[in-house]
Amino acid sequence: MEEKVMTRAILVTADTGEYDCNSSLDELSELARTAGAEETARVVQKRDAYESATVIGEGKLEEVKELCGTLGAELLIFDCELTASQIRCIEDVTDVRVIDRTMLILDIFAGRAVSREGKLQVELAQLRYRLPRLMGVGASLSRLGGGIGTRGPGETQLETDRRHIRRRIDKLSAELKELEERRGYSRERRKKDSVQVGAIVGYTNAGKSTLLNLLTGAGVLAEDKLFATLDPTSRAIELPDGRSLLLVDTVGLIRRLPHHLVEAFKSTLEEAACADIIIHVCDASDPEAAEKADVTLKTLAELGASEIPVVTVLNKCDKLEEDFPTDSSTVRISALKGEGIDRLLEVIAANLPETSRRMKLLIPYDKAGLTSVIHVNGKVFSEEYTESGISVDALVDRMNIKQMSAYVVD
Repeated sequence: MEEKVMTRAILVTADTGEYDCNSSLDELSELARTAGAEETARVVQKRDAYESATVIGEGKLEEVKELCGTLGAELLIFDCELTASQIRCIEDVTDVRVIDRTMLILDIFAGRAVSREGKLQVELAQLRYRLPRLMGVGASLSRLGGGIGTRGPGETQLETDRRHIRRRIDKLSAELKELEERRGYSRERRKKDSVQVGAIVGYTNAGKSTLLNLLTGAGVLAEDKLFATLDPTSRAIELPDGRSLLLVDTVGLIRRLPHHLVEAFKSTLEEAACADIIIHVCDASDPEAAEKADVTLKTLAELGASEIPVVTVLNKCDKLEEDFPTDSSTVRISALKGEGIDRLLEVIAANLPETSRRMKLLIPYDKAGLTSVIHVNGKVFSEEYTESGISVDALVDRMNIKQMSAYVVD
């Protein structure tokens, strides 16, 4: 089997002090690796603000040009959003293809989308991002010729006029709205059927898909790469108290997630906002675990999910030498080794809002009609006719709990 040839790339940024530059570049390097590029060098220039034409100064850009020749770099990846004129100016000086952080993420998404909805969302995000950048990009199209940052709608979309792209955006938006309405009907149906939903959320590559596979055998792709899975997957599990929970795996989050992606994937991310409980997976072995957890919680708050109960799952604890403190809503696990899963299910059950309760009942024969109420609204595990009455072990719907409490037995 032929080994895939990696694109040689140089990472470039201007450090204005707005965020941690080194951490952001480390993440950019991971994104580049996921997309199929190999980091050959980093160029950082400390500045008070971005230079309007080229982000970094002209002198620094000349250094980048020389570095490209020395290292044989084929791609420059900037850790910020670039305008069309900035891309053109940088390419004119360096004669090397240029993309920015958002284009890189969009490229990864384009390669990972499998479902119709996922593909529509990616294309919509790409077109919305490229529309204001059409002017001035045409001259550099001849230099693109495929590669990282060009997947998805492709060159033909960039060569068309703005009106055509706007028509395409309107069409994609209408199709996604239709799919969003269907998703809304599914949510309403789940609520009507008293199906509780748990959304698995977290930073990209925290181990969400590995956990879903472990709990449900879903068979979702789980790789040590950013955004290994893009399309949401739903699977049901049974909790220790007998209740069923529908687990939904959501798209991984990332710091400085491009606005275009948040907008395009809003319907998918809303699965978290409409959930009964949120299972927040953190990579406990990551030195930046606290900062990344904060990114996830802020995104959830923006989606209006701040009032939903959260269970924090400290994953990859097998890599730690010391223990993290836990509480009634925090649990340590290793999804890869299957450790701590029983405790996790107990914690989820304890924090999941009560819509039903498991009860052992002895119902007198003159009240036998109550068993049919339980059958209709709840879930019966066992039913036995005894001398004293009907012995029932069941999950009782909350609207019937008070009615049944008179017949509870130890």
